[in-house]
Amino acid sequence: MAADGLLLLCTVFWGLTFVLVKEALGKVGAFLFLAQRFFLAFAVLSILSLVRRRRLTAAALGRGTLLGCFLFGAFAFQTVALQYTTASNAAFLTGLNVIIVPALGALIYCYRVPWTVKAGVLLASIGLLLLCTQGRWSLNPGDILAGLCALFVALHVIFTGRYARESDVVLLTTVQIGFIALASGMLAVLLGDSPWRWHGEIFWSLLICALFATVFTFLIQTAMQRYTSAAHTALVFCMEPVFGAIFAALMLGERLGPWGIVGAVLILAGIILSEAPRSRQFSTKQTDV
Repeated sequence: MAADGLLLLCTVFWGLTFVLVKEALGKVGAFLFLAQRFFLAFAVLSILSLVRRRRLTAAALGRGTLLGCFLFGAFAFQTVALQYTTASNAAFLTGLNVIIVPALGALIYCYRVPWTVKAGVLLASIGLLLLCTQGRWSLNPGDILAGLCALFVALHVIFTGRYARESDVVLLTTVQIGFIALASGMLAVLLGDSPWRWHGEIFWSLLICALFATVFTFLIQTAMQRYTSAAHTALVFCMEPVFGAIFAALMLGERLGPWGIVGAVLILAGIILSEAPRSRQFSTKQTDV
């Protein structure tokens, strides 16, 4: 129960970042923001790792790098998507990872996909269409990018569940955050932005995203996935798009519209249908996912 509460708190911070990042992207480039966010988070985690005096092993380095690849893909697609779509759309589309997790887990670990997952995917697909197109049968490029983000988030959740029980939480988190900082910084430079240039107008967004929505949340996720399954973690994470839409409405005045609301409800219904009956099964039978 405590694990669920802490994971739920992570979704509050991640939901808030949809608004903060969207506002920051009106002032600086996407990969410059990512580079500064993750360099700051990496600095904090590195200090924590040094204080703990834990030796970095080859296994932790390899696992952290793989997780960093997945997480970098997720953040890159999500951050760029926010340049072309609304914060609420991006939040709900990213939330589709909670359907992808059990489906990919079944594929990777050779489990049968139950009818609830299939029905949930169908509901969510219809909801996705309504949310993205507002009933007009056209997709925004940003919506497609946000959907790709969901795939990378799902891979990150699955493999975090596998590695968290065998690795030091702080070292595993530090390596993956460091990989994202390096990759983002390289892309920022290639695009003509300097990661070291100070931008005071994004200070608060950067601080909140780095400390609360990166250092805190990914330490908590990695630690708590030792005690729960990937599928159950994904079920709790379905609240991220809900908080994202709430913050988008409160802070940006965004509205989903009637078709968007119906679509969002169908996505959440699909998430709940596909996950709820299986969370206990995954928790008791699937210890390595």
